[in-house]
Amino acid sequence: MRNLSRLATAGAVLVALSLSVGPAQAAPGGPVITAKDIARTTVGDWDYILREITIPPGQGTGWHYHDGTVYGHVKQGTLSHFDSTCASDGVYPKGSEITEPAGADHVHIGENRGTTDVVLEVLYVLPHGAPYAQEVPNPGCDFG
Repeated sequence: MRNLSRLATAGAVLVALSLSVGPAQAAPGGPVITAKDIARTTVGDWDYILREITIPPGQGTGWHYHDGTVYGHVKQGTLSHFDSTCASDGVYPKGSEITEPAGADHVHIGENRGTTDVVLEVLYVLPHGAPYAQEVPNPGCDFG
């Protein structure tokens, strides 16, 4: 029953976000990564933020984790994703969905190892007021 309630809440939030799109705000995600807010709303103690993120070839997100769950859809390109053990935990081509769990035990990096921009639509479900991500040092990988 609890999962059904969460699913219903998430569905309602997505509908609200699609109806409450305001002006886009640019916000850098890295040296040449661009991101813009498409929509945002707060329900109870949670912020729901829909963003579009563009990662140029050869660039990455930097090592980080999130304080809430993040859901992504790859609109263009291929995202290579790695966990803190330096292992690939997924390669996501156009049309793929990705979920990043919350917490400091889920450190990861996303990289564009292709030749075209990676464009992501990302829904952040964060505790109210939390940053998009918490940056962390490279865990010892020979990349990122």
